[in-house]
Amino acid sequence: MLFRQMFDKTSSTYTYLIASGRGREAVIIDPVKESTEAYLGLIDQLDLKLVRAIDTHTHADHVTALGALRDATQCVTIMGEYTNAECVSEHVSEGDRIDIDGIRLEAIYTPGHTDESFSFYWNQGGQQAVFTGDVLLIRGSGRTDFQGGDPRKSYDSIVNKLFCLPDDTLVYPAHDYKGMLSSSIYEEKHYNPRLAGKSEAEYAQIMNNLDLPDPKLMDVAVPANLACGKQ
Repeated sequence: MLFRQMFDKTSSTYTYLIASGRGREAVIIDPVKESTEAYLGLIDQLDLKLVRAIDTHTHADHVTALGALRDATQCVTIMGEYTNAECVSEHVSEGDRIDIDGIRLEAIYTPGHTDESFSFYWNQGGQQAVFTGDVLLIRGSGRTDFQGGDPRKSYDSIVNKLFCLPDDTLVYPAHDYKGMLSSSIYEEKHYNPRLAGKSEAEYAQIMNNLDLPDPKLMDVAVPANLACGKQ
């Protein structure tokens, strides 16, 4: 199995490249446009064929590489069924499975950070992981104050969907701002300060009072990401 976690310093974005081995088909999750050449170089070096590129949601803090990667590799671009992005070759719904040369990802609809967010669950050979986008972060969760976000939907997505996955499932978010690489469902259930022991009402109160500034690139990134990464 080949797994790479890549980091964009400007937006603190994690991108994931997965393949069952060298010389095999690969999928990339939440790629950043500015890193397109680096992705293509790694894919070439490892003798991979990129066949799927996934965005968990319409990002507001960086421009997606979905369009650039599709142009370069003819890969199939994937997002959830509720997105308005133009560059989606294939839409997924709750429970849909994405099969790539020995790898299977299951789509989980997890609105809350945005109204079109999806997570992707990987369960293979005793190895379990979930790619949560921005809905569940390490010891935190994605803000819910724009792009159709809703704290109560976020709570439901996390507690009633993601927290129902096996405790040892690794959590790989799309962002981290403190240098953490991954977590687990068990850890986030018990140690996430926004969620552990909190009711839906308590969580909503926390999220409604974060008072965060808009992402620096929001006015550029959102329209670009709805147009295949074109600026």
